[in-house]
Amino acid sequence: MLGCHSADSPVMLPCIKSFPEMKLFPVLVMLTACAARPQDLSGKMFTFPLESNTAHVRLNASRLDFSSLTLCHRSFTDLKRDHVLFSLATPVHSNDFLIFWDYTNKEIEPHIKNRKAEFGGRDYKPNMWHSICTTWDSESGLVQIWFNGLPSIRKFVSTGTNIVGPVIIILGQEQDSHGGGFDLKQSFVGMMSDVHLWDHILSSCEIQNYVDELNFTPGNVLNWSALEFEIIDRVLIENKLMTCH
Repeated sequence: MLGCHSADSPVMLPCIKSFPEMKLFPVLVMLTACAARPQDLSGKMFTFPLESNTAHVRLNASRLDFSSLTLCHRSFTDLKRDHVLFSLATPVHSNDFLIFWDYTNKEIEPHIKNRKAEFGGRDYKPNMWHSICTTWDSESGLVQIWFNGLPSIRKFVSTGTNIVGPVIIILGQEQDSHGGGFDLKQSFVGMMSDVHLWDHILSSCEIQNYVDELNFTPGNVLNWSALEFEIIDRVLIENKLMTCH
């Protein structure tokens, strides 16, 4: 049985698949309870409490065509293995826009249209919040990351064509197929918050404002303060973990 989050309640609700022998009316009721609605998650975080090849959050975006992107998010984990940070797939490319931590080589690896860039030298310490922003432009083919406010060099990945949907965006699992193909040993365990996605390249000042949690224009594709999502299996919504001084 899968669990979905309802906008009317913080509790996990069961999702039931439809089978021929089941009566139609109860099934329709359950599907309605699992429908995603925009929610303000300001001050909240998704908690992924265990290693799993099922638990994830699916983020709903209506935009289907991207010539450039900026993604920002914050994550907190103690994993000592490879793990996914963000996965956007289309029917053509399972890694159309993927952010991945390579534990062996100690690299953050953005994948664009199944091609990757490798960024090493990042102090990705366990048990603390990290802010990571990634930009990509199809015209130049350049990708860049900003790790806790510090920019990387720009690297060439893929140029000439847009990312074209339908897109499936998932937190907590890495898609090896469109909406599936999850691998237990690539799953994310920890906390994630403040996920924003824009259909353009943010300026360095806008990225710094995000990192410093100052006023910034929220994502126009994914907006943490008006997020449409569905929770599948064991993922919790909690108040964001803050460090007290």
